Amino acid sequence: MRLILLSCLTMVAFAANSILNRLALAEGAAGPASFAAIRLVVGAGVLAVLILARGRPDFGRIVQPGWGMASLLAYMLGFSFAYTQLDAGIGALILFGGVQITMFAGAVLTREAIPVMRWAGAGVAFSGLVVLLWPGAETSLPLFGAAMMAIAAVGWGIYSLLGRRQSDPLLSTASAFVLAAPIGLLALLILPDSISWWGVLLAAISGGVTSALGYALWYSILPALGAARGAVLQLSVPAIATAGGVLFLNEGVGLRFLIASALVLGGVALSMRRA
Repeated sequence: MRLILLSCLTMVAFAANSILNRLALAEGAAGPASFAAIRLVVGAGVLAVLILARGRPDFGRIVQPGWGMASLLAYMLGFSFAYTQLDAGIGALILFGGVQITMFAGAVLTREAIPVMRWAGAGVAFSGLVVLLWPGAETSLPLFGAAMMAIAAVGWGIYSLLGRRQSDPLLSTASAFVLAAPIGLLALLILPDSISWWGVLLAAISGGVTSALGYALWYSILPALGAARGAVLQLSVPAIATAGGVLFLNEGVGLRFLIASALVLGGVALSMRRA
């Protein structure tokens, strides 16, 4: 039960990131580079304070650049720049579909045992995601936006796979943020854009709360979830984000949303069952 509750809380945090980023870019409160940079810097600051607060000399272990930093940076920048062109639906479909493929591939390559029920859950959940987010035939897909979101998907998939092996989730998350933040600022210098105080607030909440704390929580539960189950679980995020859009962004919802949500959450429930 504890794992289920923590998993639900983590997925809500992930969905909140989508809502905050979508809100900032849609209203013109922030550009993609400034939003990503502030998100990384504030996240790094919050995590550094938490590391100091627990009174252990851990910072000597932080300066170790690696795949965690690179994959987090790919996700953060790809996600922000993708949403300058993509609508929320197709963007989420590319992101979480790509994450599922990446993590399932990682599970297969590392010979993780994947029960039949988990494969079935993945299929049901992904079919619901397609029902919810599949664009109309008249929708054109911007190549740049799609490529950026695909990069974000692979980045987040790799970041999640790395989390299975971390013995100290808070330190691992802090390390990735602290090392990625300067590169995020460099990206802002190379590709400058504007940001309002409202945009700063949205990016700070995303970075300090739903990203930094959410990702540390994600790393803490991933060893118990495994790659395959973690991949399917994340397919619930677009449904949660869409519900958040209805509540906070006045977005409409219809029968298709209800059917798709039932499929996604049903598939996640199947995947979360023990074999």
